[in-house]
Amino acid sequence: MTNRELAGVFNKLAKLMEVHGENLFKIRSYIGAYNTLRRYGDPIKDLSRERLLEIKGIGKNIADKIEELLSTGSLHTLQKYIDNTPAGIVEMLDIKGLGAKKILLVWKELGVETPGELLYACEENRLIELKGFGLKTQENLKDQLVYYLDGKGKYLYGHIITEAEELLTLLQEHFPGEKFCFIDSLGRKMPVVDGIEILTTGDVSHQYSVIQASDHAIEIDGTLFYKGSKVNITHADTSRFMAEKWSALAAPGFLQAWDNLSYAIPSERDDERFFQDQGLAYIPPESRESPLMIQRAQTGSLELIVPDDIKGVIHAHSTYSDGAHSLLAMAEECQKSGYEYLVISDHSQSAFYADGLKPDRVYDQWKEIDELNERNGDFHIFKGIESDILSDGSLDYPDEMLSRFDLVIASVHSNLKMTQERAHQRLLAAIMNPATRILGHLTGRLLLSRPGYPIDHKLIIDACAQYNVAIELNASPYRLDMDWSWIPLAMERGVLISINPDAHSMTGIQDIVYGITAARKAGLRPSQCLNTMGRSAFLQWLQIK
Repeated sequence: MTNRELAGVFNKLAKLMEVHGENLFKIRSYIGAYNTLRRYGDPIKDLSRERLLEIKGIGKNIADKIEELLSTGSLHTLQKYIDNTPAGIVEMLDIKGLGAKKILLVWKELGVETPGELLYACEENRLIELKGFGLKTQENLKDQLVYYLDGKGKYLYGHIITEAEELLTLLQEHFPGEKFCFIDSLGRKMPVVDGIEILTTGDVSHQYSVIQASDHAIEIDGTLFYKGSKVNITHADTSRFMAEKWSALAAPGFLQAWDNLSYAIPSERDDERFFQDQGLAYIPPESRESPLMIQRAQTGSLELIVPDDIKGVIHAHSTYSDGAHSLLAMAEECQKSGYEYLVISDHSQSAFYADGLKPDRVYDQWKEIDELNERNGDFHIFKGIESDILSDGSLDYPDEMLSRFDLVIASVHSNLKMTQERAHQRLLAAIMNPATRILGHLTGRLLLSRPGYPIDHKLIIDACAQYNVAIELNASPYRLDMDWSWIPLAMERGVLISINPDAHSMTGIQDIVYGITAARKAGLRPSQCLNTMGRSAFLQWLQIK
C-alpha cells in the first residue's frame, strides 16, 4: 500500500469513529496518523518497525495498525465500524463539504442514511433549522451532492436535460449542415439516463473538439463530461441516420412488435410523416416502450396527456411547513403559470422533521386561505394536507379534523424499512380511511438512492379502485413514483392518476413536466388524470367519496 492509501484508511477510521461519537483522544491520534502518513517522503512499507516508531506521531498502537494493513490489506478496527454503519453513511464520508459531525446530525435527527436521501432533504429545506447548517450551507451541500451522485455514472433525467439541450444547441450552431438528435435513454426520456447521448451525421472527433474547447468540459480517463454529465456521440451516415435514430429511440419489445407486424423502417422522412405513411398515429419517443402503444396508434389517436391539459396544482408545500416560499407566493406562481387552482398540502404534525403543522397552525393556514380566496377571483386555493400514514396505518389528526380538509394526500414518510406484508397493512388501512383521497408517492422510492418499500402493485391499485382513491404520480425527478410501468393497470382499473409536483418552492411547481413525461410513457389519457379537471369538475370530485 502507498503512503496515501495508508493515510486514507486512518482518515476514514477517524471519521467513522466521530460519526459514532467515540473517544476524542483516539480520533485525534488517527487524524494525526493520517496527516503524518500522507506527508511522509519515503515509502512506509519499506521501513522497519524500529524506524516506524521513530516517526513523530506514530506510536505503538498506530504502528500495529500500519503493520496489520501492510500484511493483510485490511484493518479489523475499521471493518468493525463499517459493519455497524449503514452503507450510505459510510459513502457520505467521501462527499466534499460534509463532515462527520454533520453526517451524524442528519442521520440521527432526520433519519437520512444515503446521499440521495440527503439531497432530497435539501430539496425539502429540512437542513435549514439543524444546528450547524443554514440556507447557504444547505445550498452548497446540495450542489456537492448533485455533482457526487451524477458522477456515479447514472443521472436523473430532470437533472441532465437542461445541460443536454444546451450542448445540442452548441453543436448545431457549430455544424449547421449536420443532423443531430438525442438517442437511447435520454432520447426516450427515461427517469434515469446514462448521460448525454447524441446521434449525428457529422464528424464525431470534430464535435468532441468543440465541446472540449468550451468552458464547461472536462475529460476523465478518456471520458468527456459536459457540466458534470457524461457525453457520448455516435456517428451515422446520412443514408442511415433515420434508421439508426429509429432503433435508438425504441425499447426492444416495441421494436420486436413493430417487426412482427411488418411495418417499414424509416429512411429519410421525418418521424411524424413516417408514422402517417404507416397509417398510424404518431408515437413520440418517450412512448416507445410498450408494444401496446402500437395497437393504440392503429386506432388513429393516442390521446396522450400534454402540459396544457393540467388545470390545477395538487401537492405543494409552503413556509407553513418545509416549503421555501409563502402560501401567497405559491398561489401567485400557480396563477401566473395559468393554473385554475392550487391544493396546498403541507406536512402533517407527525412530520416533525419537516415542521409539520400542529392543529393551531392548520387553523392559521385555513384563515389565510379564506382571506386569499376572497380576493383571488377565478383562482382558488383548496385546503389540503399531506398526512403521514402512521405505523399502524392511521392518519395524522383526529377524524373530525381530517374531515374538514378539502383534500387529504396520505403518504408514508417514516419507518420505510418494511416487509411487503407490513407495507400492505399500512397502505391498505390508509386507503380504506374515508378521509384519504390521494395515495402519495406509492413506494417511497428515491431514484438512484432508495428503491422504496416492496408492494404488490396490483393489490394496492385494486384497493384504490374499490375505495375511489386516486394515486399520485409524484413528478419530482427524484421520485417519479408511482412508476410509469404500473399506470396502464391503474387506467384499466379506473383509478385516476394525479400528476403532482410535490413542490417545495415556486420553481418546484414546474416539475409537473417530468410527471407528464412519465405519464406519456405509460400512455396516460387526459380523461384518466385527476388534475386535468377544471376547477368546477375538481370541486365536484372532492365532494364524492
